[in-house]
Amino acid sequence: MTTPLILGAMNFGTTVDEATSFALLDRFVERGGSWIDTADCYAFWHSETGYGGQSEEVLGRWLAARPGARERVRIATKLGAEPRVAGQWPASRTGLSAPAVHEAFEGSLRRLGVDSVDLLWLHMEDRATPIEETVDALAELTSSGRVARVGASNHPAWRVERARRRAITAGATPLDALQLNHTYLRPRPDTRVTDHRFGVLSDEQLDYAAEEGLEVWAYSPLIGGAYDNPAKPIPDAYDHAGRARRLAVLTEVAAELGMQRGQVVLSWLAGADHPVRPILGGSKLHQLDSALDAAAFELPAEHRARLDHAVTAGPGPAEVAASTQA
Repeated sequence: MTTPLILGAMNFGTTVDEATSFALLDRFVERGGSWIDTADCYAFWHSETGYGGQSEEVLGRWLAARPGARERVRIATKLGAEPRVAGQWPASRTGLSAPAVHEAFEGSLRRLGVDSVDLLWLHMEDRATPIEETVDALAELTSSGRVARVGASNHPAWRVERARRRAITAGATPLDALQLNHTYLRPRPDTRVTDHRFGVLSDEQLDYAAEEGLEVWAYSPLIGGAYDNPAKPIPDAYDHAGRARRLAVLTEVAAELGMQRGQVVLSWLAGADHPVRPILGGSKLHQLDSALDAAAFELPAEHRARLDHAVTAGPGPAEVAASTQA
């Protein structure tokens, strides 16, 4: 059975060394994993050069060292966010013009050592380029057979819809997936937990995905390990009246099921009415095993209902008072 979990390769080749990267990839495939997520810009902020490509290069070497592995995995990569000038991101980045799309894609194929990818993401918005130009460039790649599917990461719903209408009208492959930040806790309005204005999955984006049948992938679903690692506090952006209520229920459910809180979050995401596929970017085998176990676990209906209710219920008097005092 294929797991809904996605293996995030963001730090492969930089903060995660090659031997560890290979071990994680091997274990992921052994346990039924298929989708691997990377990007041409990973991870420029950790590299000595200020440019990305290290993750794709490690994946390329792993594929070359594992005959038959390409037939067992699906490769998803992104373009549009690689710096053009080191140290000047985000002001200087490749963007999503037609020439930039084609140039970046060729670079990804070269580093990965493949002749096609299974999903190509638009990594972030490029308001300087008409979305129609980007869609037409993607259409050339899908029609050539070198890209099977296309998706959008960190884009507002209206731009995704405009892109889909353009592709459908032209008889091209439309965007059919969204990748955004999402977890059980929600950040306060007007706070940032990503570098992207529309990087956090909103109710509107989720509703749009459900109505249009788009797949949803979630990055940073475990908030960097903050659910279970006391050394990693939950960021202040999540500090509001609803957090205490959600965390209390999450803690209760985890204790009753004998699971970690992060495991419950992964199961809650993967088993939702419109499933959200979590991306795990850990660096240790036990973290991967734990996440795979969680993603395969079906939450009992009663526990899921309690978690959902904590999400939708309004704040009680005590929460309102605490919020007012703060």
